[in-house]
Amino acid sequence: MKIIISGGGTGGHIYPAIAIAQTLQSIDSSTEILFVGAAGKMEMEKVPKAGFEIVGLPIRGLQRNLSIENLKFPFRLAASLWQAKQLIAAFKPHVCVGVGGYASGALMQMAVLQGVPTLIQEQNSYAGLTNKWLSKFVDTICVAYPDMATYFPASKLVYTGNPVRKDLLQIAHLKAHACAFFGLQANKKTVLVVGGSLGARSINEAMLTSVAALLALDFQVVWQTGSTDFARISQTLQANHLLTNPNLVVKDFIYEMQFAYSLADVVVSRAGALALSELALAGKPSILVPFPYAAEDHQTKNALSYVNKQGALLIKDSEVKNLLLQNLTNLLTNHSLQQTLATHIQTFAKPQAAEQIAQEVMKLVK
Repeated sequence: MKIIISGGGTGGHIYPAIAIAQTLQSIDSSTEILFVGAAGKMEMEKVPKAGFEIVGLPIRGLQRNLSIENLKFPFRLAASLWQAKQLIAAFKPHVCVGVGGYASGALMQMAVLQGVPTLIQEQNSYAGLTNKWLSKFVDTICVAYPDMATYFPASKLVYTGNPVRKDLLQIAHLKAHACAFFGLQANKKTVLVVGGSLGARSINEAMLTSVAALLALDFQVVWQTGSTDFARISQTLQANHLLTNPNLVVKDFIYEMQFAYSLADVVVSRAGALALSELALAGKPSILVPFPYAAEDHQTKNALSYVNKQGALLIKDSEVKNLLLQNLTNLLTNHSLQQTLATHIQTFAKPQAAEQIAQEVMKLVK
């Protein structure tokens, strides 16, 4: 079986794609998988790290502001379509899978034109432009939220949830290992702060004004700053004599998220699709701070689907600096609210999502 998986641009596209690929190979170890991404984007690093081959297309998105880069778009699109056609002809896939992003659009369009069976996976509660456009032509559409017929043809929809890392199913047994890994204590309330793979400036700024008070209350903090802000935040914490506090762990990126979730009593997070799916599977009480400039404000829509079911709390990005400390302190000291949020967020968990999508892929193999 030969499968092409295309898309990327963000971790929210890349990690579900990797999970699908790993599941397909666990079902049949002889399955050959080729990833196709956008040259220069993060998938070109993350996918090989997971052990898969990837080819980069020269595609780029249109800039929202006036930019000379937009003049290059037609030429990059034409080159990407041509390269996608050549890749499909050479690899001869049985199925092409799109997970969103610009590279997905080019590859999947050529797959349709060449008669290859196609499946797309939409991670968000608000469909992305690429997937909305492709939905008219592809065979199957796997979605992470119910009621997606607003955006897609109902006859093609399969409600699967988002694929996430399987080690999150075992976090209840990892707390002792997590404490040893981070050098923290099991008997203290712990908050995990994450802003996506690249970090979140507003959350980082809010934490800079809140972290001293949280540490003074003897709470533990595990803080993923993202690579962009890490050096600046470390210097600020060092200047304020907080970096050596035994209750504080600051990292630019946490690869061992199973340990971070295991230790966390409360999580502060953006509301990307992958982050929400992981929080649901881990069953963690969460404060969500949606990124307001995501396409079509889809992170706010994602978050509200949880908040409206009492599965999470929400703070607007513009208000997080003023409200984060109060909300965090209230939640960390309110066991009843933690229980309510944890119970309701778990109703969104789809632990078999990758297996379901893999089965849908295999149904399309001619």
